[in-house]
Amino acid sequence: MNIATKDFFDSVKGKTVAFIGIGTSNLPLIKQFAEKGAKVLACDRKDLESLGENGVLAKEYGAQLILGDDYLSNIRADIVFRSPGTPFYKEELVALRENGAVLTSEMEVFFDLCRCNTIAVTGSDGKTTTTTIISEMLKAAGKTVHLGGNIGKPLLPEIETVSPEDWAVVELSSFQLISMRKSPDIAVVTNLAPNHLDIHKDMQEYIDSKKNIVLHQNAFSKAVLNLDNEIADGFSDSVRGRLAKFSVKQKLFNGAYLDGTKLVYSDYGNVTEIMDYRDIKIPGMHNVENYLAAIAAVWGIVDADTIVKVAKTFGGVAHRAEFVREYKGVRYYNDSIASSPTRTALGTLSLYDEKIIIIAGGYDKHIPYEPLGPVINNKVKTLILLGDTAPKIEAAVKGADNYDPDAITIINVSNMEEAVAAATEHAQKGDIVSLSPASASFGLYRNFEERGNHFKSIVNGLE
Repeated sequence: MNIATKDFFDSVKGKTVAFIGIGTSNLPLIKQFAEKGAKVLACDRKDLESLGENGVLAKEYGAQLILGDDYLSNIRADIVFRSPGTPFYKEELVALRENGAVLTSEMEVFFDLCRCNTIAVTGSDGKTTTTTIISEMLKAAGKTVHLGGNIGKPLLPEIETVSPEDWAVVELSSFQLISMRKSPDIAVVTNLAPNHLDIHKDMQEYIDSKKNIVLHQNAFSKAVLNLDNEIADGFSDSVRGRLAKFSVKQKLFNGAYLDGTKLVYSDYGNVTEIMDYRDIKIPGMHNVENYLAAIAAVWGIVDADTIVKVAKTFGGVAHRAEFVREYKGVRYYNDSIASSPTRTALGTLSLYDEKIIIIAGGYDKHIPYEPLGPVINNKVKTLILLGDTAPKIEAAVKGADNYDPDAITIINVSNMEEAVAAATEHAQKGDIVSLSPASASFGLYRNFEERGNHFKSIVNGLE
């Protein structure tokens, strides 16, 4: 354990530490801080019955529970750990800061205490897959890797076992980055498009939050930016260290790019041909971009042969164009991670040459759907819609210049069971059915994993 970590945990003894949200990611933190001698408050809008096992475990770990609609107003603590989904400028959190509480987050504290090498990935789409690819490359190269952040696993509980030669590879959301004032050694921005505008006050706040991933780097750091994405590429002027880019459209002097069918890296003009993109196991041009971003991040740390080995064997991350099963000659895929229009357009709808059947719709994050309409008309034969965004997606499809009512069937349903039933009814042998919501899961599900697992369970239950 490094001195900074020891001093930090010594300082929390006897203090009241509150955690907002009693979810799976906060439970290890609740346990850790209780064991370090802090008085722990576990706070959540849900009641004890709705929390289920999580509430029981929080109490067993020694936490005092603060529950109900007014839970944020009832917090009295020295230190408050904000959950990523709780807006930083929320009125109750502003009041806590004004009353002297320290408002922080698990990732902020981890970055403050961590003494190992750090790589962080952010973006609107592709960040989980890119983060995972980077971790797989480093592990294949013999490195000890701590994978976490927005990918679902807190890393602070591991801080006492992290060695200086280890690598922390983390996915960071805009909600985590908004209050961070420390950037990673290597920062990756996959792309940026309108997202989470139901939480951020406007698009500029969303962009500014993401920019924190490079804004606090130093001259010895490295930033990897997407040349093909105007907003991400716009971060170039804020980079203080080395700058590498990736592109599927242009050759680069420094960075990873697609040259015909070849993935290539140019190290300030020293060009290395790595592999043919068709040898990448996970499909789709968006995954070619994810690999280029990962290659640019690890170049000089992982050799080309190891990169190729990972690309040929890594089967992808669950809920990302995940093959579920073939039933009566129809292939079913789970792309529940597609929680934005761009993710559906550049993900699922870019993977297949033939027109497919998709299930879309969900929670409304107040982002535009008009650009998705033409893509659906080009790539979809049957569109099955559910959730709050169903009318917006349907309007985008019917409002597009290429809309042909004879070429696409639009079906509205109430739940996932009805959606799968409609897909099965309309699918013919040789068809592809994919869950690709283009929307968040909230309202119908707690998260995209629960949504994807429900879809898979229904599809696997077809007889």
